[in-house]
Amino acid sequence: MIKRIVSFLLCMSILFSVSSPFAFADTGDGNMDGGGGGMGSGTGTNFWHEGEDGARVTVIKASDKSVVSKSIDLTNYSELDVQKHFGKKNKMHYKNSSTLSLYIKGYSYSKPDSPMPRIISNSGNANIAAIKHFFCTTGTLKQIAKIIGADYEKLINGNYKLLIEPIAYFTFNGQKYAMTATEAALYDQKLSGKLRSKMVSLTHQNLPLSLFLEHSDLGFPAYSGSTSKPQPDSTIISSMGLGIVKFKPGGEEDDSGDGGDSSTSAEYRVDTDVITSVTLSADNEINPDSPAKVTFSIMGGSYTVTNIVIPEGESQLVWVKWHTPSSPQSVHISVSTNKGSLNTSSFTASIVSLDGKDPPDPQANDRNDAFSIPNLPTNTQQTGNSWGVWSAQWYPVWVWHESWKWIADAESPTGGHWKDEGKWVDEGYWNYSFTNYKAVLSAKMSLLPDDKVWSAKGKQMPSAYGVKISVTSDMTSPAPSSHITGAQTAVSYFPEFQYKTYWRHLAYSADGEASTFQFKNNIYSTYNRPVHFTPLWFPDGKYTVYTYLQDAWTPAGMLSMNLNDYVTIKGSVFNDWHIGPKLVD
Repeated sequence: MIKRIVSFLLCMSILFSVSSPFAFADTGDGNMDGGGGGMGSGTGTNFWHEGEDGARVTVIKASDKSVVSKSIDLTNYSELDVQKHFGKKNKMHYKNSSTLSLYIKGYSYSKPDSPMPRIISNSGNANIAAIKHFFCTTGTLKQIAKIIGADYEKLINGNYKLLIEPIAYFTFNGQKYAMTATEAALYDQKLSGKLRSKMVSLTHQNLPLSLFLEHSDLGFPAYSGSTSKPQPDSTIISSMGLGIVKFKPGGEEDDSGDGGDSSTSAEYRVDTDVITSVTLSADNEINPDSPAKVTFSIMGGSYTVTNIVIPEGESQLVWVKWHTPSSPQSVHISVSTNKGSLNTSSFTASIVSLDGKDPPDPQANDRNDAFSIPNLPTNTQQTGNSWGVWSAQWYPVWVWHESWKWIADAESPTGGHWKDEGKWVDEGYWNYSFTNYKAVLSAKMSLLPDDKVWSAKGKQMPSAYGVKISVTSDMTSPAPSSHITGAQTAVSYFPEFQYKTYWRHLAYSADGEASTFQFKNNIYSTYNRPVHFTPLWFPDGKYTVYTYLQDAWTPAGMLSMNLNDYVTIKGSVFNDWHIGPKLVD
């Protein structure tokens, strides 16, 4: 009963005075806000089917931000006439570098049992409280669970969150589309701004502004920009067109970012190649005749990126690759530009060291009678990123400019004649195109008994011996090397320390964007081996080492992975000892 009362009060705190025929969900809490503006009238081949909107819903695992359900589209309308769409990918898929795939017909959707409130308003005044309320009701959540094939009680047990994305149904170039805000921005990049030029009020204003986060969560930042004007593709892709519902009363929002965005602070590791990015926006066209340049001032040095071109109303990431100092410290970074506007002009980078936490020397009399196998940790994992660069090419349009002059001629019956002394003038324009890049981080980890464990059998070994580790990673991308780095940092954590307190910063070597890691030589090893010693007291069963791989950088942020592998403990080093009388002849 107490839990029900707390749940009721929690939902009431986000719903204001909105009422509903449904009971409230146990712990639904909506993280979303909205804005917008006038929609415009459109044309016969490019227009919004006014009122036709919906929402894409996906279940995300809170601990590791993984997608754990199919995505479903909810709408109040019959959308059997949708001719083109991009399937059922969600914003998390695109964040992890999935690409657009255009489908012809075959669009699927579901109608909610209770009508969904207006998501996209033609005036920018959608009722956010009503939207929160709808996605926090037991009736809605039970229907979502049923459609995706999930257990309702598991859905709301606090381990999962709902990712909500607004959908618009509109006609573009004479064909009806279904798109989320993220898909519209990605598609506009593919079309080099042609979607924006026809549908800007919908696709770049009211659709993305219909939902955005009040607090950072699931690796997406809170949006705090304008709520009344069209937004650039890059801003929509990174920060707009989403809401999140969580199911844990009193839970803290996740403020973690990717570490490589344009926030006012960042954290880097010592002695590491990193990429620092900002977003440059253009209210007016920035063309090759007068390009922009962005200068980064870091530790007394200046790094200038030149020849930046951006079409009117768009933006792009601008970045610099640099190497952090070898000792922990704070580094102030300032950024300036001669054209356009930056999302930030300065921030502070905290340079940290991961060394100095090696485990102590294990002893033969160590004990841990109360030990139980801990759960594996999960850090923020980002295995793919996408970004892009604008370019421009002149498109000539030759127009004859007349210049008529009277030529006097005394012998002419008319006293002269008119002559056109005009000239051809190129009244062309800059045609912009956006080149998309993506990078994907892959890695594998192997944990095995050390070569000196003579009694090991495959992955089985007695306790108190050493284990060796091998981590291999690769950064796959068509982008130039100036856009990316390979993974440079791997840190391993151990079950006997509950995967905290002590860890080993692995030795690193690289060949281009491919990297390999292993333990550093252990100072307590008789043979100076690159090993970690398992504790003598560790119980029989799996001994699992967790490794966090990071510092694979792109302009859109850092890529990282959670890895683990195990050996099987059976017996201890004492089982390999035999004490008996010495035999003599």
